[in-house]
Amino acid sequence: MPSIDFAYVLIAFSVLLVSLTVHEAAHAWIADRLGDPTARQLGRVSLNPAVHVDLIGTVLFPLIALMTGVPVIGWAKPVPVDPRNLPKPRRDFMLIAAAGPVSNLVLAVMASALFAFVWGGVSTNEAPTQGLLTAARVLYGIVGLNVMLAVFNMLPIPPLDGGNVLMGLLPPRAAAQFSQIRQYGFLILYALLLTGLFQRIVSPPTSAIVSLLTPMIRGGV
Repeated sequence: MPSIDFAYVLIAFSVLLVSLTVHEAAHAWIADRLGDPTARQLGRVSLNPAVHVDLIGTVLFPLIALMTGVPVIGWAKPVPVDPRNLPKPRRDFMLIAAAGPVSNLVLAVMASALFAFVWGGVSTNEAPTQGLLTAARVLYGIVGLNVMLAVFNMLPIPPLDGGNVLMGLLPPRAAAQFSQIRQYGFLILYALLLTGLFQRIVSPPTSAIVSLLTPMIRGGV
């Protein structure tokens, strides 16, 4: 049995927890700004991870994945939205759905800017300190994880954000028909994972975006 790097697991889990928290808080904040107070009344417009944690999706599955080396997929408690409170329900629900992946891309861009600064110190220092190298690796990991979360969540499969965005773009009748897929959404996701199609679909765009954000890196850190 391969040894487990508990320091890596702790750092990666912490990054995932923060990323999922920002993702759900973005959903809640946009919903509140667009006129639906449901999430705010439930305390979900918050960067406190405790209000967003799902025991299975935020803790159990990610920890198992991190300790076994399989692709890390996580989720938090969905933010409740009452479309009756939205002035333009179809458009506004689509914007609320898109807010999560967008927030992850914003985190990735911010981390990439910090990474460029730190990596500049690593590259120009003949003997970079272990702390500098660790900081570069952590920031690079933040970029990669948040890009992956954004790409994953934008897959056009309900109940993922991408499915909700697509329903807002489709004509009403087509959107109603497409919404019938929602009950099979997790079965589709599990099928993608078990067949290896998940990696084939998510990895290429994730790698392309990470390379765009961190152009000075060839082959990671």
